[in-house]
Amino acid sequence: MVNFPASTFTWKSHPWEAHPHYKWDGGFVGKAGQAYHVRFNLESKCTIVDARTGGSTEVFLGAPCRSEYTIAKRNLFQIPSNEWRMAFSHEHGIHISRRPSSDVPEGKPAPLSQMKQDHKIDIRSFAEATDLTEVAAIVAATFAGDFLNVRTTYHDENTGLRVTVEYPVHVMNLNEADEEFQVCTGPIFLPDLRTWDGNELGQGYVADAAISSFDWTEFILRREVEAAVHEREWLDAVRGRDRLELIDPNNPPPNYPPSRPKPLVFNEVWEFESENVVLSAPNR
Repeated sequence: MVNFPASTFTWKSHPWEAHPHYKWDGGFVGKAGQAYHVRFNLESKCTIVDARTGGSTEVFLGAPCRSEYTIAKRNLFQIPSNEWRMAFSHEHGIHISRRPSSDVPEGKPAPLSQMKQDHKIDIRSFAEATDLTEVAAIVAATFAGDFLNVRTTYHDENTGLRVTVEYPVHVMNLNEADEEFQVCTGPIFLPDLRTWDGNELGQGYVADAAISSFDWTEFILRREVEAAVHEREWLDAVRGRDRLELIDPNNPPPNYPPSRPKPLVFNEVWEFESENVVLSAPNR
């Protein structure tokens, strides 16, 4: 049972280099040659096992931050705002798609050794973990204030892959009298198995999960949407520094300006027969 609040990913950036066009490339406001460290907690783990090739991988979803200027004294948040979040295996950064799953996948794994100057994945586990397979035990653990995770496993018929997603329970609904429960929680990482190459994944999605039994799971995926023109008037209004400010306005890069951040919504539902186990550890 993963102790998600205690598990972290820490990385060190490469020395910052000025962009040939953008004044605040990446949101960094320091000087050329400077480097900085980032640490964030983990929010879910996804394990993919390929029985045909023997390949497997673990993909972790990191906690997000709002797009920001790093490391600034004032005007810390970028407006227009966006969400920055990483998904990664032990060796690669994994692309997070913001498009519907019907779109052709575009993501490819990127070696962490190239993305970061240095990195450390620190996975902590609870020493006293118990599998709960009866509703009465789930009710008791919830009222006891225990730490709760869910481990959901499903099989993909098209690829033969087995996917196991483990995630903390942030929201639990209980009907104690009739021994009913429902977990509705997130965020989690779901893999786009079309991008599996036998050993590594190319991309996946941010989703939430809901279960009310031990044999069925529903996931709802996040995607971006276009805002109406009249909404974009305030949504795209810059406050403080402009992330897209040019060093030389007379020398823009190709296809300038790029699109501003788009709103994110949860809309597309995936449903699976699954094996669900609620995990419990004492909160002391």
